[in-house]
Amino acid sequence: MLPPGEVLYTGIERIVVNDPANQRHRGADEVMGKVEEALAYAPNNALLGSSTTRTPLPIGLWVYNAHVGKKGRFHQWMYRWLAARPVTLTTVKPANRALAAQNVLHENGFFRGAARYEIIPDHKDSLKARVRYLVTLGEPYVIDSVRFRRMQDRGDTTIKWRDEERLLHRGDLFTLDRLEAERQRIASIMRNNGYYYFRPEYIEVQADSTKGDHLVDLRVRVRRDIPRDFIRKPWFLGRTAIRLIGYDGEEPTDSLTYGPVTIHYEGRLRLRPHVLLNALRYERGDRYSLAAQEETLAAMNKLRTFRFVDMQYTPTDTSATCDTMNLRIRATYDYPLNSRLEVKGTLNDNHYAGPGFNLALTRMNLFRGGENLSATVFGSYEWQTGARTAGHTGLVNNYEIGARGSLTFPRLVLPKFGHKDRDLIATTRLEAQTTVMNRARFFNQLSFSGSLSYDFVPNPIRRHTFTPLRLTYSRLIGTTAAFDSITSRNPSIRQSLQDQFIPVVEYTYTLDNSTVREERSKTRWHFSIAEAGNLLSATNLLFGRRWDEKGKTVFKNPYSQFLKMTTELRYNHYIDRHQRLAFRIGGGIIYSYGNAAAAPYSEQFYVGGANSIRAFTIRSVGPGRFAPDRNDPYAYIDQIGDIKLEANTEYRFRLVGDLAGAVFLDVGNVWLLRDDPARPGGQFAWRHLLTDLATGTGIGFRYDINLLVFRFDIGYALHFPYDTGRRGYLNAPNLRDALGFHLALGYPF
Repeated sequence: MLPPGEVLYTGIERIVVNDPANQRHRGADEVMGKVEEALAYAPNNALLGSSTTRTPLPIGLWVYNAHVGKKGRFHQWMYRWLAARPVTLTTVKPANRALAAQNVLHENGFFRGAARYEIIPDHKDSLKARVRYLVTLGEPYVIDSVRFRRMQDRGDTTIKWRDEERLLHRGDLFTLDRLEAERQRIASIMRNNGYYYFRPEYIEVQADSTKGDHLVDLRVRVRRDIPRDFIRKPWFLGRTAIRLIGYDGEEPTDSLTYGPVTIHYEGRLRLRPHVLLNALRYERGDRYSLAAQEETLAAMNKLRTFRFVDMQYTPTDTSATCDTMNLRIRATYDYPLNSRLEVKGTLNDNHYAGPGFNLALTRMNLFRGGENLSATVFGSYEWQTGARTAGHTGLVNNYEIGARGSLTFPRLVLPKFGHKDRDLIATTRLEAQTTVMNRARFFNQLSFSGSLSYDFVPNPIRRHTFTPLRLTYSRLIGTTAAFDSITSRNPSIRQSLQDQFIPVVEYTYTLDNSTVREERSKTRWHFSIAEAGNLLSATNLLFGRRWDEKGKTVFKNPYSQFLKMTTELRYNHYIDRHQRLAFRIGGGIIYSYGNAAAAPYSEQFYVGGANSIRAFTIRSVGPGRFAPDRNDPYAYIDQIGDIKLEANTEYRFRLVGDLAGAVFLDVGNVWLLRDDPARPGGQFAWRHLLTDLATGTGIGFRYDINLLVFRFDIGYALHFPYDTGRRGYLNAPNLRDALGFHLALGYPF
């Protein structure tokens, strides 16, 4: 049911580029992506948000036609929840969208570009129509030369000193975004050197395109109509006043002076004065700096005590010679208690599914220094969704329940280094946790853990984490006959799951440029090295115990001793706006010695699953050429190792709307460092490396709703690392064993 004179919009017929040769210019692909965004508008019953493809059943329109304008609760409920208003050509406004697309072309260097539209009526129904957009790019304009006109005195010297960082270069596409970025860069340089009043809009860029051949000469200078006092002299910082506003907006009623700072507050002072002083990244008499202002705001926000923080600067007087500003910081307290409830559902590769929850309560600013105390209760329950095993009937349940407490300091403590520049990038975290875990048909385990860790973040793309102590104690409090049978055949598994202490010292480094907008291709590198038990063994050595002696204990329980190293490199290569290539390679090694012949089960490696080799389920490959007993439903317990190597490649491409596809190739395996008679062929050997690598390929689908990515992958095993009864490299025994299906959230890497 359409209003008189309206035509139902059924989507974009297509976007035609009249001069496709110009799409090969550098930057043209990104510009076309912006053009498509300007033109996009989903019709009724769009397929996954597509502007071009619709589902065959317009249910929303049917409900609309059946219930629009009708009275009664049923009609109103149907209309409110299931009806979809008709999307008409008047709603879409194709003329406005074509004009917006044309403006995008002009703003990005395609000054001769144009966009227009055509209405394509439906030959079967005159009240329906699609829209065809026709885009002409034209030859883009590029920068031929850039000349910076001299500024005044020190300002000119300041900018010249940073000239190598400029963003305008010969051969670049002439775009408004690039010009604005250069203006922002110059303004930041000036403001970081005391020129508080300098703004990006004070920079004027003059473009001359008269030389022809689509070349542009640029002249960058300060606008002549700007008051010279704004840019002639740098400003210095005078007195600082901090006004602390109450939870509900209460204004300060009292004040105190602490060093160079005056603190105004209401009620009682909820933060120690030296904490506020340490958050300031400048001192009285310093030249004003935008960077120092942003670091101060970051330090105040890092305390997680304030809801809003604002900084205002005022000259100390109105004389022409005044060069000092007083600073007033206005900070509004946030409520000290925060709670969070998370409910989740899981579907694992081992055919277990079930709900889980996390309930957390956080007390912020616990000791009046920005410290946060968090208490969490968590749990999960899983039942088997696949075939029942071992004659079990009814629900086979796994469950896990536990509690975790953490105390986070927004600075370095234990030891206290105290330098506020380091405190800005450092966090100290104390954590304790206890967990009761039941693994159906296998065991019940109780574990306690505690850790002390330091996080150092020198810049947005680098993170260092040092954990001087992570102590875990695990104890088996019940086992089944099936589990005892497995461990009796494999003593190393029994030892890896025995009651033991795991005292770990660990260092982790992470490099991740995914937050850098200028980088189209993203890189992430993670490296970790850890050791366990060496300090305890060194102490025992002082008391006459041999280093390689087995059975040494602490609190009457054995402790683990190992060295462990892991690394992973990810690279996401940008092809164009619809295509990417993603790569991952990683591995690890753990070497147990001294007091332990086997590493703890939780520290060993495995492969397979939705985020690993997708043709295989979790712990269904390895170690090495070891062939699991296909008739033993518990065989996966043995399929862990001391060495891991894995590599993945994935080609991602857009299908329709928000739905993307992928084609992938995965290889990898785990191995043992020592020979294990219970797992023949599991030891690493260079001569078998290539044939030991499990290989799988497949296709996948990703539905991106911005907040979440729903992923469904279908993997096919090309090569099993063990003897399957078939000769050659492609040795899958049958189609059923070769296929793997995975439903997951997020990208695998």
